[in-house]
Amino acid sequence: MPAKSKAQQKAAGAALSAKRGDSSKSQLKGASKSMVDSMSEKELRAMASTSQKGKPSHVSQSKSSKSKSKSKAK
Repeated sequence: MPAKSKAQQKAAGAALSAKRGDSSKSQLKGASKSMVDSMSEKELRAMASTSQKGKPSHVSQSKSSKSKSKSKAK
């Protein structure tokens, strides 16, 4: 699953680092803190390796929720 924003890609990289033991889980904040427990190393690697080219800095929650609801309606 590719990252949808630069912030999500960076959070995945931080979570991956903690999952591998390269950094401490206690230093994680926000999304990366929940990612480390809820995602596998393979999923984190895929998201962290996403290119940042053309990605927005952040994607709002409401924006991504709307696109999901539209796809379910089709």
